[in-house]
Amino acid sequence: MRRNLALAHALNNQLPGLIGRPVTGILITGTALAPAFQLPDGWDWVLLPGVAKGSAGYLPRNLALPMHELVPLRARLLQATLAGFSPHLVVVDRHATGVHGELEIALRRARTAGPVRVVLGLREVLDSPAAALSEWAKVGGPRVVKALFDAIWVYGDPAVHDPVASGEIPFALRKLIRYTGYLAEGRPSVSGTSCMPGQYCMTTVGGGSDGFALARVAVAAPVPDGLGHLVVAGPQMPAEQLNDLRQQARPGVRVVSTVEDIVFHIRHAGAVVAMGGYNTVCEIMSTTVPALIVPRTQSRAEQRIRAASLAAAGYLEQHDIGTLTPEILAGWLAARLGTTVDRRRAVLDGLIRVPQLAAELLRPLADSDQFSPDQANSELANSDLANSDLISADQFRADESVAAARTKDGASRVAV
Repeated sequence: MRRNLALAHALNNQLPGLIGRPVTGILITGTALAPAFQLPDGWDWVLLPGVAKGSAGYLPRNLALPMHELVPLRARLLQATLAGFSPHLVVVDRHATGVHGELEIALRRARTAGPVRVVLGLREVLDSPAAALSEWAKVGGPRVVKALFDAIWVYGDPAVHDPVASGEIPFALRKLIRYTGYLAEGRPSVSGTSCMPGQYCMTTVGGGSDGFALARVAVAAPVPDGLGHLVVAGPQMPAEQLNDLRQQARPGVRVVSTVEDIVFHIRHAGAVVAMGGYNTVCEIMSTTVPALIVPRTQSRAEQRIRAASLAAAGYLEQHDIGTLTPEILAGWLAARLGTTVDRRRAVLDGLIRVPQLAAELLRPLADSDQFSPDQANSELANSDLANSDLISADQFRADESVAAARTKDGASRVAV
């Protein structure tokens, strides 16, 4: 969600100047916490029933439904959303056809219904090549992907890790691929205030559902007098684990579930310890703060591959959770405090490159006047409201004029 929210802000801020038209959009998510985050002006959330990944695969996060009922429900909601919103640009995150294929019909109908460009956005690391290729096969392989998508944006720097060369993305899709660089620089800072009163180091474990092992080491690591240690456990860490961390925390350690502005806290920390999720790594890469990455060892190989590639490039350090102790972590923190890391060689301006790529896709639609107010007026005239006996002709013409004014210059509609 943090990645897509950063994309939304970048598109909203930069795309109007590139195509000469305003932008409005929706962010589609299954994360119930999403509405707590600040949206760009002119954007709104669409919440789907959530799913969570367990040891047996994806399961409903909250609803007491079997997956064979939840998947069709999500599919119908996605179809209605895209059909009702009629986006000009759709950016699909990671899963080409949804977690269980629930997005495919919605995308096919959107492509049939009107002018739309559809993009698949991928992290720079997917998984081990064998696991990644198995997932491509499940969505139908390159043939289906080429039919659904106009482009594939890879949010990384191929000089650090190239998922085509590694075998994570089929070679047959290479002509669709555009490398954006990491979505690092330019992530919005929300509050600009710290929850720590003085100098501090920081440990963050992402969402927290699988971060207890690292957080437990962090709260037990001794820190020098006068230095605080902020441990961000994540909103998805179970309450009993969060309570255990607080009980075990050494003096100077503050354990919180979340912070209002993670980017600000990373930027002002003396050193950062984190797992290897894409968003956290991007937030670290936008700073000069020294970082130790302790990647997830279960489920996907994604975090291990990312940590190894960035460590090989000299941008951070890595350590395996199986051999990390509080004493080792304390030693690393003491050695890195007061130092900086130069990451300027990495391509970190993906949030500038993405709007440029979006503009390249949308300009043909704009040049052919397919964003014109006439389209909005036609949709309104064909609606149930226009046919209602309860609305007078004069009132309908007034409503139509308002709709035309609101869609003046044809706002570009984006769904992420």
